[in-house]
Amino acid sequence: MNQEPVEIRVLASLSQIAPEAWDACACPESVGGQRAVDPFTTYRFLAALEQSGSVGAGTGWQPQYLTAYSGGQLIACAPLYAKSHSQGEYIFDHNWAHAYEQAGGRYYPKLQIAVPFTPATGRRLLVRPGFERIGQSALVQGAVQLARDNQLSSLHLTFCTEAEAESGKQMGLLRRTSQQFHWVNDGYPDFDGFLAALSSRKRKMIRKERAQAQGFGGTIRSYTGDQIRPEHWDAFWAFYQDTGSRKWGTPYLTRDFFSILQDTMVEDMHLVLAEREGAFVAGALNFIGRDALFGRYWGCLEHHPCLHFEMCYYQAIEFAIAQRLQRVEAGAQGDHKLARGYLPVETHSLHWLGDPGFAEAVSRYLDAERDAIAEEIEVLTSYGPFRRANVEEQE
Repeated sequence: MNQEPVEIRVLASLSQIAPEAWDACACPESVGGQRAVDPFTTYRFLAALEQSGSVGAGTGWQPQYLTAYSGGQLIACAPLYAKSHSQGEYIFDHNWAHAYEQAGGRYYPKLQIAVPFTPATGRRLLVRPGFERIGQSALVQGAVQLARDNQLSSLHLTFCTEAEAESGKQMGLLRRTSQQFHWVNDGYPDFDGFLAALSSRKRKMIRKERAQAQGFGGTIRSYTGDQIRPEHWDAFWAFYQDTGSRKWGTPYLTRDFFSILQDTMVEDMHLVLAEREGAFVAGALNFIGRDALFGRYWGCLEHHPCLHFEMCYYQAIEFAIAQRLQRVEAGAQGDHKLARGYLPVETHSLHWLGDPGFAEAVSRYLDAERDAIAEEIEVLTSYGPFRRANVEEQE
């Protein structure tokens, strides 16, 4: 066991750390050219956010990257940000902030260990193999101490793994359960094989939706790797701006973000574009992990029936089957995904609140919320789209 003392450092920019050192903790499985399990905690994704101005001054996401060193070697790191609001997180604490401030407290700024604007589960306490226990402990203790030293209200780790949630609970953090919808690949040979697993009614619905979408008057194509060209991002940026303006008022990401991804992560992306009369009219962007396809961004300039379902859900399923990926994570929220083969699953987060009384009140709330989420998942799963075993269906 390593006995060297651990030194915690807070970095204002990823440029202060070598990419290979960060990735040795974030995605050690990618050494040798393999695909990362989680593309979002890689150096290149987080650096694209920073270099493009999507995070940093004026965004409410101020980088405070947390690093732990032992014997001169980076053994752990975490994407930590000082937040002046609760936007772009997808596990919401707006009610907590309101209650805290109603009681006379100052909720912001707070600390957030997360991938900005990305509701995808992955490791948040990034530890070099062999240093799991000491690395996780150092990061949690370091983040809590940083919050205490700066008299901040709270620390939050969002969309962490279930294992991290359990470890964090053992370290005294509050554990929260939320819900998403994921599609799971049950070894389907093709999309028709997936449809065969559904109830008759759901099969007919999906076939009808796909026919409607494909009949929008143009073509739908998928692009990966060097098939993705800079001009595709010009079109996609218009779609993203439209969605961002309607949902958040202003888009979270800048145009430069997508240009940087073209240079650094093009092999990790699956872009679906709809073209009609020589112009792109809609697009969906997915990121490719080792085991999963992560649906991230969608937008359109024209509305066509069922085009959103086709481009975001069915095209993703087809790609995952073809690439033998285990699942598709289609992003936050959306009960409508259930009828399209995406089942409810738990997601996890961890929280530290500096005020003991407030922490106790939130703890009671989380206990009740956890029970409600578990019950909702059970009910939704029972109403899922899949055929019941040993039930004869009439086509």
